[in-house]
Amino acid sequence: MTDFGAGSRVFKSNRRQISKIAQTAGISPKRAELLFRVSNYFKPSTILEIGTSLGLATSALALGNPKATVVTIEGCPNTANVAQNQLAEFDCKNVENVISEFESFLVSENIQATNYNLIYFDGNHSKKATLAYFDLLLPTIDNDSVWIFDDIHWSPEMEEAWEIIKNHPQVKVTIDTYQWGFVFFRREQPKEHFIIRA
Repeated sequence: MTDFGAGSRVFKSNRRQISKIAQTAGISPKRAELLFRVSNYFKPSTILEIGTSLGLATSALALGNPKATVVTIEGCPNTANVAQNQLAEFDCKNVENVISEFESFLVSENIQATNYNLIYFDGNHSKKATLAYFDLLLPTIDNDSVWIFDDIHWSPEMEEAWEIIKNHPQVKVTIDTYQWGFVFFRREQPKEHFIIRA
């Protein structure tokens, strides 16, 4: 559905940087590259990440579109500090680090008044939490919003959550890459679901 080839040239100039991040955080360069390319291709002006962890995904998203505002939420202060150091090392100046329980942040910040063009869900991998975040963030979408859910096949209950998300009336297109589930909301698009196995 989407060709990320246009981002290739930009990615090549950042390849060493992304590879170094990947080695530091223990995530595959392929996954880091895909996040970079998604951010670079869609050029989201606002990105939300639920679950900063060590900051690899944050770095890839921020480097993919340096003009974006990236808000990343992490519940553990120690982990958030490690991520902050990594983001500083890779000169990601467009990132706002928030230390908070995910749901508390989503409820208290009145985020429904914000539009997020890209959201990466990599926090609590339970059906209940995933669906709660989905419902809380739904008012923030616009027609071009892209959501990425990590570990959609992590457990039977995560698979159930993914099925519920796919069948939501506002969800138009999904792409299941096994590791990630991509969600698109374009109203003009007929409802379709794709499975890609790398």
